[in-house]
Parts: sequence; structure tokens; C-alpha cells
Amino acid sequence: MTDLVGDLLRRVSRSFYLSLAVLPRPLREPIGLAYLLARASDTVADTRLLPRAERLRHLATLSAAYAVAPGGPDVSAVARACAPLQSHAAERELLERVAEALARVERLPAGDRAALRAVLATITEGQRFDLERFPGEDAAGLAALDTLADLDRYTYLVAGCVGEFWTRLHIAHRPRLGGWDGAAMSATGVRFGKALQLTNVLRDVPADLRHGRCYLPARELATLGLGPRDLLDPKRTPAVRPLFDRLLRDALEHYDAAWRYTLAIPRPEWRMRLACAWPLLIGLGTLAAIARHPNPLAVARPIKISRGAVRAILARSSLAVWSDAALRREAGRLRAAVRV
Repeated sequence: MTDLVGDLLRRVSRSFYLSLAVLPRPLREPIGLAYLLARASDTVADTRLLPRAERLRHLATLSAAYAVAPGGPDVSAVARACAPLQSHAAERELLERVAEALARVERLPAGDRAALRAVLATITEGQRFDLERFPGEDAAGLAALDTLADLDRYTYLVAGCVGEFWTRLHIAHRPRLGGWDGAAMSATGVRFGKALQLTNVLRDVPADLRHGRCYLPARELATLGLGPRDLLDPKRTPAVRPLFDRLLRDALEHYDAAWRYTLAIPRPEWRMRLACAWPLLIGLGTLAAIARHPNPLAVARPIKISRGAVRAILARSSLAVWSDAALRREAGRLRAAVRV
């Protein structure tokens, strides 16, 4: 059987696995388990072959199981209902091994266990919010968030809260971070997560529209004379560019905060530095590709940077990790490419 926080995690998320694998060993277990359990509940939420009410019920079961010690809600029923419907073998296996992951959570130190349960409670709240806010499964049932505040809340629930969790665990495990102001760095860590999630939102607009979800707020669209359904017409999508560019600028401001976080990590903590720098550099590269596209809402496939570009980012940043100036140059080069 494959290792949970190893091969299975690599198979369900190659990009996150890069950061996890480079972390100091004591941090891999709690952070890896948190990712796997969040991914399991997300997989349940996305199992569209099941009626929405059933998905919400299974999600509630997982959320309750994540919050208590073994002997709580039975998660095997969730696996029986959802695992056979997954086309991805690794996601089937993940659902079948949720109980094993929860047993490993119980072996964590008490502080790590409490932090993990807190972040999973927030993430599953975000997953429920998503299922309840968007009742349709395709463009015929398209619905939108109402306001920019709703979008900001969503990015916190599903990603910004991870910055708090990440910060809490690193301060607990890495003595060199003893001088950090935990509250201030956690708040900056929230913006780190929001930067990455907002990038995902902007990248995935066309696919989300096809699945009945519009994360571009309806009130902001209305100021441009648009409604969510107008975004399904490639001839109308250029009109949304002012809002799209505003969100690109918001994402850049979050990235700026995330770089302040990364550069505040002491240089001897090079593993943590790389684990932070890699997703930021890849995210900025993706944001630049989105900004360059003449009509990013009309693409058939999500905009991504090439594997070669990712390999180049990993190589350059591995050399630059010891130098604040070198890391700033890497980030600055990619940030300058996001022209809005």
C-alpha cells in the first residue's frame, strides 16, 4: 500500500507535493494530513454524479469526523458512496483511506492536532458555502457571488486560512521563528493563501461558468452593464476586462504581502523559504499568462505555464534561496510581466 503523506499525496497534487517534500520532516506529517483530508472533502463536494443534498450530507459527516477523535462519525459510508464514482484512481484511494488518515492525526502532538482540526473546520465551511451558494451543475443553473466581500470571504475560507495554519505550525516547530509576531505573520499568511486562490479563480472562470459558478461578483458585473450569463458569450466577455484587471491588481497586492512573509523567514530556514517561494513564483507566472491573454474568459482550457517554465523556476529559486536580493529579483521579474 502506498504511503499516505508521500506517494498518494504526490498523485493527488503534484504541485503541493513539491512544497511538502522540501519541508523539514516534522512538518510534513501534519501539513500533509491536513492537505489530504481537505482534498478528500473537496472530492466529495465535487462528485457531481451524486445529488447535491447527498454531497452536503457526506461533507457534514467528514467535517464532524475531522473535528473529533476516532469513534466519531463513520466515514466508511462516505467512501462507499463516493469512491466508486471517481475517475481518478488516486482520489478513489484517498476516499477509501480517510479513516487511516484520521488515525494518524490522533498520533500527532496535541498542538498540531488542534491546529489541523481548526483549519479543516474552516475549509469544510468554505466547501459547504460553495455547494450552497451555487445550486446548479452547469451553465443552465448559473449563479454568481454577490459582492467583492463575498469573494474575499470565499478565498479566506478555502485558502487564506491555510496561511494561519502554516504559520502556527512553523512557529511551534522551528525555534528560529521565535522572534516572529504570530498574529501579524498569521495575518500576512492569510494574504499568501488568498493570492494563490484568487489566481485560481481568475484562471478557472470559463470552466467554472460551465459548471454553474461565477465567482466574479454580480454587483461589480452590473456596474459594467453585464450579468453572469453575459460571460458565456465570447463576444461580451471583453467588456468584463476592467473588473478582471481590478482582480488581477488585488491578487498582485496579496502576492506583495506573501513575498514580505517569505523574505521574513530566516535564511537558515531555507526549506521553508523554498516551500513558500515555489508556489508564489509559479502563481505569478500563471497570473502573468492570464494578464497577457487577450480574452482569458473565452479559453477552452485553463491557462497554465509550461512544465519547462516550472522547472526553470525551481532551478533558479533553489540557487537564489539564500539571498533576499536574488529572491526579490525573481519575484520582480515575474511581477513586472503582470501588466494591468
